[in-house]
Amino acid sequence: MRVDLIIRNAAIRTMDDERPVAHTLAVHHGRIVALDEDLDARSVIDAQGAALVPGFGDAHNHMAWFGQSLAEVDLRGLTTLARLYDRVAERATTLAPDAFVIGSGYDDTAIGGHPHRLGLDRAAGGRPVLLKHRSGHVTTVNSPVLDRIGVLDGSAAVPTGGVVVRDEHGDPTGTLEEQAQNLASGLLVPFATAEVAAAIGAASAVYAAEGLTHVTECGIGGGWVGRTPRELGAYQLARDRGDLSVRVQLMPVADTLHALGGHADDPGATGLDLGLRTGFGDDMIRIGAVKIFLDGSLVARTAAMLEPFCDRHSHGYFQNDPDAMRALVIEAHAAGWQVAAHAIGDRAVDLALDAFAAAQAAHLRTDGRHRIEHAAVTSPGQIARMAALGVTPVPQARFLHEIGDTMAAAVGPARAGSLYRHASFLRAGLRVPGSSDRPVAAGAPLLGMQSMVQRQTATGAVIGPDERVDALTALRAYTVDAAWIAGDEARRGSLTPGKLADFVLLSDDVAAVAPDRIGAIEVVGTFVGGRCIHGAEGLGAEG
Repeated sequence: MRVDLIIRNAAIRTMDDERPVAHTLAVHHGRIVALDEDLDARSVIDAQGAALVPGFGDAHNHMAWFGQSLAEVDLRGLTTLARLYDRVAERATTLAPDAFVIGSGYDDTAIGGHPHRLGLDRAAGGRPVLLKHRSGHVTTVNSPVLDRIGVLDGSAAVPTGGVVVRDEHGDPTGTLEEQAQNLASGLLVPFATAEVAAAIGAASAVYAAEGLTHVTECGIGGGWVGRTPRELGAYQLARDRGDLSVRVQLMPVADTLHALGGHADDPGATGLDLGLRTGFGDDMIRIGAVKIFLDGSLVARTAAMLEPFCDRHSHGYFQNDPDAMRALVIEAHAAGWQVAAHAIGDRAVDLALDAFAAAQAAHLRTDGRHRIEHAAVTSPGQIARMAALGVTPVPQARFLHEIGDTMAAAVGPARAGSLYRHASFLRAGLRVPGSSDRPVAAGAPLLGMQSMVQRQTATGAVIGPDERVDALTALRAYTVDAAWIAGDEARRGSLTPGKLADFVLLSDDVAAVAPDRIGAIEVVGTFVGGRCIHGAEGLGAEG
């Protein structure tokens, strides 16, 4: 048999327990056909001892949001409000007098607070300004924007689950929390489909360079996270243009679901037009879970907590009426959807578990694979309930490094060990898919693995040392378990003959380097369906 491609002289970790290691991998028609067999091939790559592992998956990211942020004012890493205002002023000078200055990634805990609308007014020279907090759960705007949306004259109707922040005099500061962000984003969305497709293409190139071969986009089509009601079409357009190089699973936000007509015997009455639901699509673009936001963010102190934040006299809040959100989970479950419930605070985790339990009691299913996005603050009792219900937590280990210090300050020393657990979930028999929530945190999977192993904050503190895992467990999270939560374990996640030929060549073995070097491992080549989408120029293929 003459195959399309053979990779020789590689240190292969297959992540398949039945055959964990190999040295040669053969690819034909986009799939793995053999390991360590002497076959003829049209093309041969000598890996020269490089590590070869399954392609990485990111079970929770925001691809279009990240792609658009690449062209916005970069506010990440700033340490002063003065520098933020400077960045806004620098961009404003390049724009027309009525053009929006859009920035993303600022962290109020690092710069000493949220920017104020009056400071933004001065910096932008009268232009409208919209700045996105790194969490995605807060937006700060200036006076021209507040005027347009009716906040200054009091005509704005603040959505349930949102807050227009005001100072001690009752004047709006410009900061909008959670659902109140929709007031301002409504001036910009929907974005043109072609613009969103271009952003997806830009993000795809970054992902390929980091070894990603599959990502789950957690929120399209509506809400404060969606870019356009035609967002799935934007992914299709990016694919048609040849700009989408990684596989994607797309989560419609709950706002996009609506009542469906049909026969009285049809299961469920909530969904997308034509009855589309979880699983529809192909190996490049597929519909995933429906995304339901239950609460907010630890960084923004808007997560729904059982006990108040240590640095703010608040328990946070829900995104909507709890009974309404519980009913939505039950309806989506009954209609055959996988459900992804965004729940960061432990009070929100309780709501999610109550809703999943009620859904199963009303409509027993064994194929749900429901998820709790983030599951940031969890107790042993909640973990036991997750295991009993078969609900999978999807935490983001890289948060511990990038925003761990402020999260620990939010919950205090007594609760810090409950943040973004990993080992406790595994001990309960749960899977922990690797994910980033990019652009909230850096999305490179190798950085995520390093944080799973170290659990160190930016200041060097270790949060929950008993929650650390070894490097191979971290690798499993970004391969086998990321594929499983997407329902793709029969197609990808391990280098097993018959599965898709999605794999990554690395300069070092993640299990052979020091933990603090995992994130610095070079991605030498990334392959999707046997096609090199990153690093081809350096691989020296023969044939």
